Amino acid sequence: MHSRAVILVPGRLNPHAHARVRDAFDCIDTARADTALLTDEMRARVQGIAAMTRIDAAFIDALPHLRIIANFGVGYDAVDAAHAASKGIVVTHTPDVLNDEVADTAIGLLLNTLRELPKAEAWLRAGRWAAEGPYRLTPLSLRRRSIGILGMGRIGKAIARRLEGFCVPIAYHNRRPDPALAYPYHDSIVDLAGAVDTLISVLPATAETLRICDRAVFEALGPRGVFINVGRGSTVNEADLALSLADGTIAAAGLDVFEDEPHVPRALLDLPNACLLPHVASASIDTRTAMGDLVADNLTRYFTDGRVLTPVPECQHFALRA
Repeated sequence: MHSRAVILVPGRLNPHAHARVRDAFDCIDTARADTALLTDEMRARVQGIAAMTRIDAAFIDALPHLRIIANFGVGYDAVDAAHAASKGIVVTHTPDVLNDEVADTAIGLLLNTLRELPKAEAWLRAGRWAAEGPYRLTPLSLRRRSIGILGMGRIGKAIARRLEGFCVPIAYHNRRPDPALAYPYHDSIVDLAGAVDTLISVLPATAETLRICDRAVFEALGPRGVFINVGRGSTVNEADLALSLADGTIAAAGLDVFEDEPHVPRALLDLPNACLLPHVASASIDTRTAMGDLVADNLTRYFTDGRVLTPVPECQHFALRA
């Protein structure tokens, strides 16, 4: 029975996910995913991991009976999924249940960046509206803009659907065009940036996307350009972005993700034309609860019949609908 399986929780885990894992399995907690913290008993007993932290090859190898890693989050770049798959270990993640929340946040971040809404609220709260008059007219607006989406997957499509309601033209770049989409496709990021004035990135963290949004992209975007990132921070060359914002190569940026979270470069913090959020795109109780349920449901299903609900691409052969 799955209730007898032993699940390791290294480091912090979403409380709802943690509670469900504890209810359904024999749960072992460690401070972090560190092989030095694994006792001989843990190495002998652990069959699964539920985690929202880095799980590298060495940690995987240290658990000889490990069969499944249930990752909390749609992005799973912190898990060495290729190594796990090579050993017959399934890795799962939590797609779909956060699409709408992240897409909503992307639109909110775009509007905040363009219309300076957080600054306008701060103006009111500081008493400056009464003392000095209305907040300034914002130089940027969503009116007459064209939007490019980097990464037209589930979340990218949800963002595009919302943008259609704003009556703005939309184009996109993916590794390959999607024949089901009517939006114009551009076969490189630079080409897309040159064709639009607003770029929304939903790119995942991979070796191919590392710092791919660089000075050349921002130069192509141009002085009216606005860059929004709700994907992964590692996809952006943050030094190039800070320079491009400081020297007027682009007009503004809105960022929810950073390369070395929670550490944000001082060069970005000091810029008045950068709207910065602490990686909150999916951070509502409703959405995080659904993500936690999917972590637990993947573990339960695996230890029931060896299949899972949402395997990562490297482990698709474990899917319920193979």
